[in-house]
Amino acid sequence: MTEVNRPPRVGRWTRLVTACPRLSLLAALVLTVLAVLAGSGVADRLGAGGWEDPAAESTYATKALEREFPDSQPNLLLLVDAGSASVDDPAVAAAANRLTERLAAERGITGVGSYWAAESPALRAEDGHEALIAARITGDEKQMGETLDRIAPSLRGTHGPVKVEIGGVVAVRHEMQTTIQEDLTRAEMIALPITLLLLVMVFGSAIAALLPLGIGIVAILGTNAVLRGLTEFTDVSVFAMNLTTALGLGLAIDYALFIVRRFREELAAGADPLAAVGTTLRTAGRTVLFSALTVAVSLAAMLVFPQYFLRSFAYAGMAVVLLAAAAALILLPAALILLGHRVNSLDLRRLFRRGRPSAKEPGTAWARGATLVMRRAPFFALATTAVLVLLGLPFLGVKFGTADDRQLPASAESHVVQQHLRDGFPGSPGGGLEVLAEGRATPAQYTAYKNRVATLPEVLRVDGPLVKGDSAYFTVQPKGEAVDAGAQHLVRELRATKAPFDTKVTGTAAVLVDSKHAIGDRLPWAAAFIAIVTLLLVFLLTGSVLIPVQAVLLNALSLTAMFGAVVWVFQDGHLSGLLGFTSTGSIETTLPVLMFCVAFGLSMDYGVFLLSRIKEEHDRTGDHEEAIRHGLQRTGGLITAAAIILAVVMVAIGTSRVTNTKMLGLGIALAVLMDAMIVRSLLVPAVMKLTGRATWWAPKALRKAHDRFGLSEGEVKLPRGAGPYRFAAPPRGATSHDEPADENGEETADASGGLRSLR
Repeated sequence: MTEVNRPPRVGRWTRLVTACPRLSLLAALVLTVLAVLAGSGVADRLGAGGWEDPAAESTYATKALEREFPDSQPNLLLLVDAGSASVDDPAVAAAANRLTERLAAERGITGVGSYWAAESPALRAEDGHEALIAARITGDEKQMGETLDRIAPSLRGTHGPVKVEIGGVVAVRHEMQTTIQEDLTRAEMIALPITLLLLVMVFGSAIAALLPLGIGIVAILGTNAVLRGLTEFTDVSVFAMNLTTALGLGLAIDYALFIVRRFREELAAGADPLAAVGTTLRTAGRTVLFSALTVAVSLAAMLVFPQYFLRSFAYAGMAVVLLAAAAALILLPAALILLGHRVNSLDLRRLFRRGRPSAKEPGTAWARGATLVMRRAPFFALATTAVLVLLGLPFLGVKFGTADDRQLPASAESHVVQQHLRDGFPGSPGGGLEVLAEGRATPAQYTAYKNRVATLPEVLRVDGPLVKGDSAYFTVQPKGEAVDAGAQHLVRELRATKAPFDTKVTGTAAVLVDSKHAIGDRLPWAAAFIAIVTLLLVFLLTGSVLIPVQAVLLNALSLTAMFGAVVWVFQDGHLSGLLGFTSTGSIETTLPVLMFCVAFGLSMDYGVFLLSRIKEEHDRTGDHEEAIRHGLQRTGGLITAAAIILAVVMVAIGTSRVTNTKMLGLGIALAVLMDAMIVRSLLVPAVMKLTGRATWWAPKALRKAHDRFGLSEGEVKLPRGAGPYRFAAPPRGATSHDEPADENGEETADASGGLRSLR
């Protein structure tokens, strides 16, 4: 019995999601509107920090100092520029004092001080033309931002003989938050039309092209509502919104491409829409489910880290992945039932066709490529591996640092102020270390400790102590940069220095040391979690012991180019002028972890698509090489098209003016393209050819486990009692994989072929 004549098999899930398609889509519309309302204003509730470990010594000391010595922790700086005059000029001093009084009178401001009141050399530029007014804005991040918005307009600008610019931690974080929101809106405006154009090129049909965008929008809006709800219970980073947009569009498009492509194949094979949806959900639907789980697992690994910056990406990523998969498996089938054969309507490519399209079988170039790779498998395996390792070598020189004002454009006001402090003020403003001393002590004991610290090689100056009750604190100024190797070594020396009271060290370098320790301590657990769960999921998909190991190793290898490029470009500063960022000479500590989890998940996404089709063909024919060739023929164009579309979205995110966001977007785009075009096209078929029929081996106990619990895209099952390499093939007349054709018998655009230019 052929595919055309077989009775339609409609499973329970198909009946459930297609029983009332109009009602399902109406309910989705209502829920989407509610999500828009629930998620409105989410960006204003997100934080711009989250790089510190909340359980670290530095975090404890920072909070204790804020509580006990709030006036000593300024987070707002006014840079007073006297122009060609001296800051000691009477007219300049009078204007500065008026500004100081005005600032002190503002609600939500405490601890106001200035060079003119304290006459501290640290608050005066070395050239004598600039000086500082320092203060502390009280409240949480949202309240501090509101206070800054209220007072900044009256403080910024010219005041008699002086010009004022605003900086400090609060100004940097607030400007970063605002910049990210503006950049995200611009990225969406760039990505959406280009994505729609690419989808039309892939599908041909404008109707089919709109479906993935609809799924992506539902996933993004739903995730915004989830993040808004999470802000009621925990801190969430504003950077997570970038991942929401990128994965929402990228994965929704991937999943919709896979499902719509299979649906159109079934229609072309003669199935009615209901039967086509049933077959699609049993095959491509299960692959989408596996793919979503593998991506979610990679992102969930970030939950083991204490920094809320990383945890926020886990929240956003898991939500958007699961919502994209749910929309693809629930809403998309309902839409396909209603559309039926009209899914092929509005073929815009007809406007550009000349004559009849080629009758060549789709994906022929991919099949020929797979044949060539397998014929010279050792060469392609070694050459590809060598190139990837070579591209990753710059990462061996990685230096970790912290995010600061240099994340912002050079023209950003808070960046300008902080750069003036670095270039023109003594020491390393903002880079001082603070030592909290707890426990009753005598003045002599404080003096003895201060003298002991002053003898340390990396110490430039020690100020203090400032005493309040049983607590005191010292400020230790390092000789070098705020977070260089010397400053980090000084943190360890201070913590090892004996004192007659309990000491806790904080400051920029201390936060970095603690953050590196927290990540290093939990990284093995995160890696083990990703590896074990991925191995299990791929085994359930393929029933093989070797394929899951290959998948994990090759996916990890595919990320080497991304990590090498991150160091070469963003740490070493190559292309900084072209890309418009300021190199700090280091990489923010959490970024490699984030990029690994996201890129690894996306690589597994494409790996699952390819492996599921290879597994289906191998189950059908038992021919190992033909299965590899067929898998690439059917999914090579699909994966490449999906990767290009996702890369477009990530590059749009990479146009951000914030360096971390730029690094994330461009780095992930590179990883996705390398995985789809190099690893999936060359390395995977070469390695699978080398491992041969042993690729599909599994011990008897594991084969039984897979027979019972495993899932795969294919519908043909290995007969009981058959050997590990004996398979039942379907009738030769089966046409479930034929290219869709329109009503005139012409070939229609299909995602399995991908972009025509890629064939």
